[in-house]
Amino acid sequence: MLRALIFDFDGTILDTETLEFRRWEGLYRQHGRELALTDWQQGIGTWDAFDPWLGLPGEVQARREQVHLELHAQIVADIQAADLRPGVREVFSQAQSAGLRLALCTSSSHSWIDPWLAQHGLEGLFEVTATRDDVARVKPDPELYLLACARLGLPPADCLALEDSFNGATAAAAAGLRVMVVPNEVTASQPFLPEWPRTGGFAGGLEALLRAAGENLLS
Repeated sequence: MLRALIFDFDGTILDTETLEFRRWEGLYRQHGRELALTDWQQGIGTWDAFDPWLGLPGEVQARREQVHLELHAQIVADIQAADLRPGVREVFSQAQSAGLRLALCTSSSHSWIDPWLAQHGLEGLFEVTATRDDVARVKPDPELYLLACARLGLPPADCLALEDSFNGATAAAAAGLRVMVVPNEVTASQPFLPEWPRTGGFAGGLEALLRAAGENLLS
């Protein structure tokens, strides 16, 4: 029986992933380089799997601190101007009405996610959170999802993970959760496993999300 939905944050609830990639892509092109999406995808949903600085000219790397400050400010401004992914608020509300518990499981830190949750009025929505601050190993390791389930007091099999990335989905599956892939623009081409149900977004609400999972998860 499905008893909880466990959401990833970056790229799943708020599409920070696409906005960040586009700014890095622009930085590369500014210096006559091309940032391959397949390279960038290695680092989505995890940490230290891909270093984009290595593909930039030495002159840029020599000014790394200044360039990073400017780039980060641009990325944050883009995210501040963005809304949540379409339909996700409705899924939250419908899930609560259906008696499903909500949790958040992210490889990001509280210092990153908390301001965005506050901006969009989502403080207190999630019964539990599991962030990189809480574990030794982030996704694709299953530790974050195992922690989230433990904090909910639920077996992983009773929880459905909503993930946009291969690293995130891998972590959830390894922890024994059901997995629903909800990719965004920069993760849609990742090699998701065929056994992971996939949907294009949240616009259809909870009913469509569960239907895409291939079974009646509320029974």
